[in-house]
Amino acid sequence: MPTAREQAAFEAGIKLGALYHQWVGTPVSPGTAASIESAIQKSVKLQPHVEEINVRLDRELMKPNIFGYSELQGLMLRVEITTRVHGETCRARLRQEEDYPLMEIVE
Repeated sequence: MPTAREQAAFEAGIKLGALYHQWVGTPVSPGTAASIESAIQKSVKLQPHVEEINVRLDRELMKPNIFGYSELQGLMLRVEITTRVHGETCRARLRQEEDYPLMEIVE
């Protein structure tokens, strides 16, 4: 049986992975980025064990295509999440390492 601490870490990881794969490819522009950030936060916050989530999109990476928008890429995501299971918390984030988005436990 996993401990509450292990379960909190699992919940953080699974939510970051789902968020990443659900939203990558979404049409986005600097003008719509705030609404996408809010939608991602509200969507993830509905899930069990999520205590806090902060999503920011790197607008500098948004290069418009011929139609004036970009597709959300994993490297644009700046996400930090806190999960809580039976009093145990896990803070995790997406971080960039050599042009690759990695998920890591912070605390």
